[in-house]
Amino acid sequence: EILHIGEIMRHNPFEIVRMFEETVADYTGAPYAVSTDNCTDALLICCEYLGVEEVTIPAKTYLSVPQSIMHAGGKVKFRDYIWKGIYQLEPYPIWDAAKRLTSGMYIPGSFMCLSFHIKKHLKIGKGGMILTDNKDAVEWLKKARYEGRGVVKYHEDNIQINGYNAYMSPEQAARGLMLMQNYPEDMPDLPEEPYYRDLREFDLFKD
Repeated sequence: EILHIGEIMRHNPFEIVRMFEETVADYTGAPYAVSTDNCTDALLICCEYLGVEEVTIPAKTYLSVPQSIMHAGGKVKFRDYIWKGIYQLEPYPIWDAAKRLTSGMYIPGSFMCLSFHIKKHLKIGKGGMILTDNKDAVEWLKKARYEGRGVVKYHEDNIQINGYNAYMSPEQAARGLMLMQNYPEDMPDLPEEPYYRDLREFDLFKD
């Protein structure tokens, strides 16, 4: 299998990315998966796609989550509550699922954002993924992660949306594929220790 991946890398490296996306989609029960370079950018482009305005999140989470909301033009509201594994960017169907990766986890109608950071379940080192069942959104998300580019060659393309440099590299996807070969069917959520700081302590997020 490793030799097979190496052969594909030589001939069509971005085919590896597609294979990894399909593997994660199948494992999680999502109809579609769109890879990104990290979970932060996955959240950002989902917020852009849905045109978020006011978003409520837990006061104790990682600071890049409210930053992504703000970069997308939204306003952040913090709420005190305990969460485990995943939480919603209310009232939008976006879920920060950085601390969950287990079989059949996909929530229908949602955009679930995964993390493959070295401290998360699938330890690629860096990388993220958006799980969705929205076929129309998939094409937009794929372009948004790649500077607005489509599947054609750069000189043949017509850029219509303002995208980001947020795509997953074939090397990251190849590592992800190899790690998925031995990944368990059922995995518990990652613990909340060490606990996050209350984000309202930072000047950036004060009213």
